[in-house]
Amino acid sequence: MLVLLQNILFTLLPWLVVLTVVVVVHELGHFLMARAFGVAVDRFSVGFGKTLLSRRDRHGTEWRLAALPLGGYVKFSGDADASSSVPDAEDLADLRQQIVDRQGAEAVGRYFHFKPLWQRALIVLAGPMANFVLAIAVSTVFLMCVGEVYMKPVVSQVQPGSPAAQAGFRPGDAITRVAGRPVDNFVTLRQYVQYHASRPIDFSVQRAGQTVTLTAKPILAVGPDPVFGRPIRLGQIGVLGTGPASIRRLAPLDALTHGTAQVYDTLDITVHYLGRIFQGRESGDQLGGPIRIALTTKAIAQDGAAAGHTLAQHSLGVAINLFGLIGGISISIGFMNLLPIPMLDGGHLMFYAYEAVARRPVTARVQAVSYRVGLALVVGLMLFATWNDLQLPVLKILGGHVS
Repeated sequence: MLVLLQNILFTLLPWLVVLTVVVVVHELGHFLMARAFGVAVDRFSVGFGKTLLSRRDRHGTEWRLAALPLGGYVKFSGDADASSSVPDAEDLADLRQQIVDRQGAEAVGRYFHFKPLWQRALIVLAGPMANFVLAIAVSTVFLMCVGEVYMKPVVSQVQPGSPAAQAGFRPGDAITRVAGRPVDNFVTLRQYVQYHASRPIDFSVQRAGQTVTLTAKPILAVGPDPVFGRPIRLGQIGVLGTGPASIRRLAPLDALTHGTAQVYDTLDITVHYLGRIFQGRESGDQLGGPIRIALTTKAIAQDGAAAGHTLAQHSLGVAINLFGLIGGISISIGFMNLLPIPMLDGGHLMFYAYEAVARRPVTARVQAVSYRVGLALVVGLMLFATWNDLQLPVLKILGGHVS
């Protein structure tokens, strides 16, 4: 029983905390942008289901804490539901008349669906952007307070016959740029190479006081996954850095710059990986769903707890590790919501693009079909990711081991 409770503590609770923080920040982005444009908001809910606590502010918005801590939502005045689907021309005319009858003509301008198109687009875009801002903030604070693993970007060894050897790398080469971007950490360089396999990469190298450009094409190599116990394929060019590794804390401005670059790199890696899947060059088995997220959260929480000996040290270790995980999950949520799939923010932006060109909203019938297709795509993606999760050699859920 004690093991069961411990696994619940380290699996479900951290997962719920991470998910709730990330989704609430996403919805807060929509909310704050809507408030900036004077949009009336009926409800901001943290969680779903039965209301536990609620209060109404001076703007008339109900702030609500619900029983199911699985994120949250914002409901604008006039929305049929929390998805803020786009009414067609006939529905908009009916909604306008209802507002005029109840509140007068001057109230129409406070409703989301009657705001200028560019304002609606910015309100929708603000959710994913809030996720990216959160990720940048997390990375910045992490780099300032905890630091990053650092190793000089100087080549100590070149493996014979490797892509690096073929490109002309030599021991002592100081790598200053990768794909045109500055690099001052061998760890950052290695991460970039790992996720850009089978694509030629230009490296700027300082050698004997001169700058040399070398081009290497990383090959895919199989390595172990320390969390899930299954092989993973990562790119390699065949160079080793000059050790030993150390922990480097950055000044605020440098931390902000590096934190922003980390978020950009993660998005770049995601787009690159998805592109390889659509090209048939990747199987897609690295895509993970809620089980993998829960397992990752558990592993990170346990790793943080193991870092200290006292209760305070345990708690601090867990908090630091989960803080870092929030940044990664936030990037994923922001990116996924930008996909042009109906139901998601990207789908709304797609409809707004049509409205900008056609000068009228998408018809209700087309929207209804689109939302069904979008739902099928989202559910299909989740099922595919969950199936990948179920193929993990070891599922450490509630103390059980399934292989």
